[in-house]
Amino acid sequence: MFAIIASGGKQYRVREGDVVRLEKLEAEPGATVEFPVLVLGGEQVAVGTPRVDGAIVAAEVVAHGRGEKIHVRKFKAKSNYRRHLGHRQSYTEVRITGIKA
Repeated sequence: MFAIIASGGKQYRVREGDVVRLEKLEAEPGATVEFPVLVLGGEQVAVGTPRVDGAIVAAEVVAHGRGEKIHVRKFKAKSNYRRHLGHRQSYTEVRITGIKA
């Protein structure tokens, strides 16, 4: 059985036992969080409008972290224009503990 959940403006396909990196959540490591289910799949597929009624995905927060640094460089020839910008996105790693339909 799988489910498609929404978190941080993105959608993720998850199964029980998966470890997923989501946008940063305000939860301590070890805490349990729940996500709404958009699509529930398996033998029969249930598509929500916009969510599947009564379906919840439970997950445990494993850790918080920051991704690799991304370098953005801008350059224009012959005009001495150079810009550099760096960014590191924060994330929360969660382990899917159960899918309740």
